[in-house]
Amino acid sequence: MTVPAELADAVGRAAGAAVTGGRRVSGGSINEAWALELDGGGRAFVKTRKDAPTAEYETEAAGLGWLAEPGAVRVPGVLGVGDGDTPFLALEWIEEGRLDAAGEEELGRGLAALHGAGAPEFGAPPGSGPLRIGPLVLPNDPASGWPAFYAERRLRPLLAPAADAGALSTAGIRAVERVCDRIEELAGPPEPPARLHGDLWSGNVLGGADGQPWLVDPAAYGGHREVDLTMLRLFGDPGPRVLGAYAEAAPLAEGHEDRLALWELFPLLVHTVLFGGSYGAAAERAALRALTPARR
Repeated sequence: MTVPAELADAVGRAAGAAVTGGRRVSGGSINEAWALELDGGGRAFVKTRKDAPTAEYETEAAGLGWLAEPGAVRVPGVLGVGDGDTPFLALEWIEEGRLDAAGEEELGRGLAALHGAGAPEFGAPPGSGPLRIGPLVLPNDPASGWPAFYAERRLRPLLAPAADAGALSTAGIRAVERVCDRIEELAGPPEPPARLHGDLWSGNVLGGADGQPWLVDPAAYGGHREVDLTMLRLFGDPGPRVLGAYAEAAPLAEGHEDRLALWELFPLLVHTVLFGGSYGAAAERAALRALTPARR
């Protein structure tokens, strides 16, 4: 497929190198994605769509820059961002391979360092805005602390759209509301804001050609570090090397296994709103488990 001329021109201007060719590639459920060849031999990964909201790609670019600051885990560099009639995000091309054993351990240590780099507060990083996951937009303004942020900026905003879609039962809604009402006692000991990837499922962790990890497609914000790790376990299998290396570098607080269902609740509610089906029942079960954690 021929690269649209307006996209090639816009990316070329932003990247400082003319686009000489390209092809469509896989790149998510809502964006068109392209591998574009640049004059001089470089290559860019470009995502675009005509109806992208203002600042969506700017927010992702800001999140990538924020995650890159500590130098903890590699993220693709931003080559350019466009808005107006041709919105796009152009990123450094990653030659994919597969995480090797050393790469898995590096991912665990890198995530520990990334989280430990911290955030100014629980909420959006500097220069960013609302949290965007696919078509969903959630508030990212700070709250009085992590428990309130998680309840009021993550869980409660998803209840109305889940109910409107008929994807979450009345009992499920009540269970989530009970979790929110009891969040102070369920959320565990206080921790400082961690620098989160925010959408850390296995598909957003890439192995480079050298076997080392890359993080892509962030929904970055300041939050609780257990949330990233729970997401990685829920939608993928990070393996014992990843979690072991993380725990060695930055041990988790007592009772973290009891909080898995609590942190699973957010991504399960997101999937309930986006996809329906069995996710509503899964979210309801997670809420009930969060309310009655199995003490170890």
